Amino acid sequence: MQRLRWLLSATLLAAIMAPLANAQEPIKALIIDGQNNHAWAKTTPVLKQILEETKLFTVDVATAPAKDTTGFAPKFSDYKVVISNYNGADWPEATKNAFVEFVAKGGGFVSVHAADNSFPKWPEYNAMIGVGGWGGRTEKDGPYVRFKEGKIVKDESPGRGGSHGAQHPYLIETREKDHPIVKGLPEKWLHAQDELYDRLRGPAKNLVVLATAFADPKKGGSGENEPQLMVIDYEKGKVFHTTLGHSDAAMKCVGFRVTFARGCEFVATGKVTQKVPEDFPTADKVSVKP
Repeated sequence: MQRLRWLLSATLLAAIMAPLANAQEPIKALIIDGQNNHAWAKTTPVLKQILEETKLFTVDVATAPAKDTTGFAPKFSDYKVVISNYNGADWPEATKNAFVEFVAKGGGFVSVHAADNSFPKWPEYNAMIGVGGWGGRTEKDGPYVRFKEGKIVKDESPGRGGSHGAQHPYLIETREKDHPIVKGLPEKWLHAQDELYDRLRGPAKNLVVLATAFADPKKGGSGENEPQLMVIDYEKGKVFHTTLGHSDAAMKCVGFRVTFARGCEFVATGKVTQKVPEDFPTADKVSVKP
């Protein structure tokens, strides 16, 4: 009888402990903000909420000083993924070096919307994001990247780096359907009203374009199929670059929320476990979270 009780107790303990042993440890994420020509104080809470709702992430925020970044020194090595909602003054040299080391050694990095406007003179950062805009970027910084005649091409034409037309809903087209971030998404889906970045240019090395959008000249666009979702390998690290997300309203798009969260998981772990929700946008219908 005593042996039977012991076996029952051991079985019960094993049943209780098994889910705990198999549970995935939270992915530690850090959002950087504090300077941006966009409303970072409104959008950072949305980014944090999106990640926390997946139950996969714990999220901290590091807010850079509004003017002098001298003492700004987040400990990047404490995290699996760093998300930039930052477009502002240069960081201290030691902070920049620590960030490069973090990504180079295998850390994940996610650039959101205007974060690709940042640091035009920082070579390592531009290599990480693949292409960027504004900040005086020109053909000297690298080619445009476009989708033409069924393939991604690099366009060396001279011209400015970075522009966009009037905000409007626009169609996103998946170009690498088997990549974990976009696998299972519709081939085409309608993104909610947002800025459609075009004419981005940069080193564009080790870059894979996951999805594009047509920058309609009638809306002030370039007339090209422009990259909107990208992944870049930087040494041992991975980068997800999304041009979407101008405002908290644009971030209510289910398409933005899903691709952002999946992108963060991918660069942090190398895989995506999140399922595509039933309310994901279709080719002719925007889907917005209330």
